[in-house]
Amino acid sequence: MNWDLLLTHASLATFVGQASYGQLDDAAVACQDGRIVWIGSMRDLPAASASAARVVHDVDGALVTPGLIDCHTHLVFGGDRAQEFDLRLNGATYEEIARAGGGIVSSVRATRNASEDELFDQSLPRARALLADGVTTLEIKSGYGLELEAERRMLRVARRIGQALGIHVQTSLLGLHALPPEYKERRDEYVDLVCHEWLPALAGEGLVDAVDAFCEGIGFTRTETQRVFEHARQLGLRVKLHAEQLSDLDGAALVAEFGGLSADHLEYLSSAGIQAMSRAGTVAVLLPGAFYALRETKLPPVTALRAHGVPIAIATDCNPGTSPLLSLRLAANMACTLFRMTPEEALRGITVNAARALGLADRGTLALGKRADLVVWNVKQPAELCYWIGGGLLRRLWVGGVAVPVP
Repeated sequence: MNWDLLLTHASLATFVGQASYGQLDDAAVACQDGRIVWIGSMRDLPAASASAARVVHDVDGALVTPGLIDCHTHLVFGGDRAQEFDLRLNGATYEEIARAGGGIVSSVRATRNASEDELFDQSLPRARALLADGVTTLEIKSGYGLELEAERRMLRVARRIGQALGIHVQTSLLGLHALPPEYKERRDEYVDLVCHEWLPALAGEGLVDAVDAFCEGIGFTRTETQRVFEHARQLGLRVKLHAEQLSDLDGAALVAEFGGLSADHLEYLSSAGIQAMSRAGTVAVLLPGAFYALRETKLPPVTALRAHGVPIAIATDCNPGTSPLLSLRLAANMACTLFRMTPEEALRGITVNAARALGLADRGTLALGKRADLVVWNVKQPAELCYWIGGGLLRRLWVGGVAVPVP
């Protein structure tokens, strides 16, 4: 068999197993038809197969990892909220800004006013920045349209971004993100609209991979969230949840009850919520960019999550208001410095555990049969990916065995 791609003399961080990044030194990895078909030490590399490989790259000891996975973003939106950044630094709180008509609702106005092409043109550079940081799989939520046609435009743009960059994009319908101003006195009617019209329509068009909600005092109640989750389940869609960011509404336990993919943020997560997530296998997605931007002081319960064996993922939460973060590596660095996670925990959080948070079992590690999403870095040790604060460390990458130009 002629291999499509062979990387030789690599330091592989496979993230297989639980020790030392699953690291293999002076190793090789071979790919065929978009999958990893051989991996091991250079001394065990079959000479005949190696000589027949179509493309061979000697990476000279450089670090090779699985493609990074950003499992929580709001990357498609209109406008920006730099003014709110200014307001917060002058003393206004996130909740005060939101209740005064800013926050999510201000992004809704800008997004509704943008055409699909305008949204695409504004959002594509943000996705390119993540790609330049080694991201080969990206989750993008809706939630800034809050009307059917605008939500549809957002989801269509998310799909177009994946096609334009040659990366994999997962979509999440976030209809319960904020209450649209026109439904201020009609909450039940709005939730019914999301359940009975948006979900079946957008899922039927193939635009929705999962369903999300913002279960919070300034968002939606546990009961309202449950209604949407029940309808998502009827359509065969997986669920995830913005939970326990500003208060404890028992959202993590709710999403766990539905076998949810993830509960995200989690600064106010209770012991009962942790235990429910542990039983359900629900991933904890921590978002240090929002923690940093909002100058939060209550840390997510990392020690307790570890103790209960809850997988921890890390994501940028790229959004216009509370986490305008365009580097997944920087998010990993923040997880280390702010949340006291180890570099290995943070890197597993943007590879294998991030894949799990999206329900994608075919990526996140370097192992036989996995997707050939590979990144070659201009570093030698895995910890350097968290150690360096910024800077271009990416050398080359492949998505499904296909070389993708580095922005």
